[in-house]
Amino acid sequence: MPDEPGNQTPNTPDVSETELREQKVDELRREARDAGVSGASDMKKEELVHAVAEARSGGDGAEEDDASRGAGPDGGHVRTGPDTSKSLKYSQEVTSTDQDPERPGRSLVTTHHDVIRDWAESRGGRPATVPGTEHGDHLGVLRLDFGGDDSGLRHVSWDEWFATFDDRRLNFIYQEERSDGHTSTFFRLESPDREDA
Repeated sequence: MPDEPGNQTPNTPDVSETELREQKVDELRREARDAGVSGASDMKKEELVHAVAEARSGGDGAEEDDASRGAGPDGGHVRTGPDTSKSLKYSQEVTSTDQDPERPGRSLVTTHHDVIRDWAESRGGRPATVPGTEHGDHLGVLRLDFGGDDSGLRHVSWDEWFATFDDRRLNFIYQEERSDGHTSTFFRLESPDREDA
């Protein structure tokens, strides 16, 4: 049934699944993630086609409400693994844009896309990568560019940045403000699966 022409997903009459099947898996996965479909990184192509078709038709295949759509695949929760940093246990987990630090200078951690984007943009930050560190057609080392004379970074879209962030299962460790009350631009990306994130 995977190669059957037409639309096989119920209640999606205006979506061409044939057209979706012509897309690459990475493109489907990115669109599914952007639509808030949970578990997209583990789906096979045909599952992605159905999930994207449902998302395009306005369905909520992810069974999430609009408030959680910008949360990312882990709902903002910390990702753990064999190389999880000991510093994470001292960081306050942030899973919503409504959460505030418990105190000034508090170390925070999240995987919530909207939290990260809001934090960066409020400081003039833009998503970027380090040229020359790419892996084929995948982004290399992720950074946020807060400006400066010559940063040597290449700007990318938030969609690309978050797709790579999620594919690598990274955590975003950051501060809202320093202990002296001044706005902080400190952040660190950390992988719980390997030491050299």
